[in-house]
Amino acid sequence: MKEEKWLIGVDLGGTTIKLSFLDFYGEIISKWEIPTDKSEAGRHITTHIARAIDDKMEEMNVSRKKFSGIGMGAPGFIEMDSGFIYHAVNIGWRDFPLKDKLEVETGLPVIIDNDANIAALGEMWRGAGDGARDLLCVTLGTGVGGGIITNGTIIHGTNGMAGEIGHITSIPDGGAQCNCGKTGCLETVASATGVVRIAMEKLMSHQDSVLYHTYQEKNEITSRDIFEGAEAEDPYAVEVVNNVTFHLGLAIANLANSLNPSKIVIGGGVSKAGEALLTPLKKQFEKYALPRVKEGADFAIATLGNDAGVIGGAWLVKTKLMK
Repeated sequence: MKEEKWLIGVDLGGTTIKLSFLDFYGEIISKWEIPTDKSEAGRHITTHIARAIDDKMEEMNVSRKKFSGIGMGAPGFIEMDSGFIYHAVNIGWRDFPLKDKLEVETGLPVIIDNDANIAALGEMWRGAGDGARDLLCVTLGTGVGGGIITNGTIIHGTNGMAGEIGHITSIPDGGAQCNCGKTGCLETVASATGVVRIAMEKLMSHQDSVLYHTYQEKNEITSRDIFEGAEAEDPYAVEVVNNVTFHLGLAIANLANSLNPSKIVIGGGVSKAGEALLTPLKKQFEKYALPRVKEGADFAIATLGNDAGVIGGAWLVKTKLMK
């Protein structure tokens, strides 16, 4: 009987690299993480990943032959076929041959995709997507990421830029500066930093707000403080959340009108707000989505957390590399 192969998922973040060995069905056998070494423009990262995988194989007493390959998610602009990173701002890579270097250093076949895309694939396969073949995944963290899945396949576009939901223009001819160079991107409004920025804009005019008192006490407010304030019906916190969910709901409705997804999965740190985010978001979405689009789309909070990326990486190996 043929031995069942395992899969390796790698999710590269700005602070940590998450790694996992998984079986053919996407069950995690072992998971761990290592710090992301961004020194010397990230040139040591592939060596550290290869060493971490070797060490874990030795610890578990399994050989390289047990594995079908590595599926890896990375931030930045990626040439999908070659696994070449044009630019990853948070890592320091420019014109970096990620796939080739990792294949040489690990001795395994490698497939690379954008980190938001592999999170979407993970949620589709084993998470809140619940096997949906048409899925829109929106990740609200320090930025806003997106993954668009149609008929079970991630949409990449002509040069890998499909799914850049965070850079839909929400506030034309104005708005805050975005890291991409534009102004008024959805990311400047609906990311964790965007939510806080909006709350801070008029905070001094709302000294009766719980958010003002939190800021006086801690010298900062977080997106969590804002959603908790809205749940407690603090008027200013409600105003901020309504502002954020208006922009987010409008953008998602416009995407859904074009894509007609069966699932809209909201992930990332901001999604931990749960119903405090989903209830006003659905209200705005329903205002702008076509009736049949609205009927077909179920909202869900992502369920895999930090495991979404490694599971999505394993899905890529299973569907693209396994013979």
